[in-house]
Amino acid sequence: MRILIILPNWLGDAIMATPAIELLSKNFPHAKFTFVGSFVSIEALKHHPKCEKAVVDETKKASNRLLATYKLARELGEFDLAISFRNQLHASLLLRFTNTVVCIAKRSWHSQFLLSHTPKISTKQHLVQQYVQLAMTNVDSFDGNIGSLKLYIEPKKFSRPTLGINAGATYGSAKRWYPERFAEVAKEFSDEFDILTFGGSNEVAMANEIEKNLKAWHVENYTNLAGKTTIAELCANIGGCSLFITNDSGPMHVAAAYQVPTVAIFGPTKHTETSQWMNEKSTIVRHEMECSPCMKRECPLGHHECMKSITANEVIEAMKKLEIY
Repeated sequence: MRILIILPNWLGDAIMATPAIELLSKNFPHAKFTFVGSFVSIEALKHHPKCEKAVVDETKKASNRLLATYKLARELGEFDLAISFRNQLHASLLLRFTNTVVCIAKRSWHSQFLLSHTPKISTKQHLVQQYVQLAMTNVDSFDGNIGSLKLYIEPKKFSRPTLGINAGATYGSAKRWYPERFAEVAKEFSDEFDILTFGGSNEVAMANEIEKNLKAWHVENYTNLAGKTTIAELCANIGGCSLFITNDSGPMHVAAAYQVPTVAIFGPTKHTETSQWMNEKSTIVRHEMECSPCMKRECPLGHHECMKSITANEVIEAMKKLEIY
C-alpha cells in the first residue's frame, strides 16, 4: 500500500503531525509513505522507517505553479490513499492530479470541489488532535488514543547535563522573548548545566546577544550553535538536552518529541492549540492579556506586553519546579 502525505510547512507543525502519521502506520502496517513538504519538514520527517520517498515541494518557485504542481503529481503517480495536512489550494490540486481515488484534506472551498473526503475539523482543539482527526477520517477502527510526538533522529549524548536555549521563533518577533532575559536564565543555571544556544540563520544576532551577556558575566561553559546546524543536527542536539527553555517554536516541539523537560514562553499565540504535546515534564509561562492571543507576527499595539511583562525570575522559578534533579 502506498500513502501520499503532504506535510505542514513549518517545522513545529510537521512534528505535531507525527502522532497522526504513527496512527496511519499502525492502521496500515504494510504501507509505505511518500512525504511531500517544505525543506525543513522533509529534513525532520524523512527518517521515518516507512518513508520510501521524500520530496521537497518547490512548485511555489515556478513561473507557473499550477503547471509545476501538475508535473509533480504526475511524477509521484497514483496512491492508495493521499492526505494533505496543508489547507491550501495547490495541496488539494496536487492530490487531485495524482488521480488517487481516496484523497483527504480539511474542508475548504477548494478541497470540497477537488477531493473525495473533506471532514470538518474543529480548531477548538490542539493541532495534534486536528491532524489525527484528519488522518483517521477513513479508519473505522480508531479507538481515540493518540500517542506522543515522534522523531526518528538519534539524540546526541552529552557528557554533562546540558541546558538548551532557543530564543528564536520563525513566525515573527511577537513570539520572541528577549535575549538578555534568556541570558539571565542561562547564568542562573550555568553552575549545574553546560549551555547550548540554538537558532536559525536569521536568528544568529539573538544568539550572539545571549553570548555577549554570558561573556560579560564570565560564564564560559556555553556553545553557540545558532545558524550552524542542519535540521537533523538541531533535533539531535535538542534531544540530548537535560533541560530546555524556548519560545513557542519548532524547537519546542522537537524537545517534546524527545521528552526533554521544557519551559515554553507564550505571548501572542494560542497555547491551547500549539503547546508541547504530551511532554510529561513541561510547563508554560504566559500572562493573560486582553489583546491576546492576537496571532500577529508583530505586536499590533506596539507595546509587546505579553512578552515584556514576563521576567527572568518567573522563568527560573518555573524551571526549578520541573524537579528534574
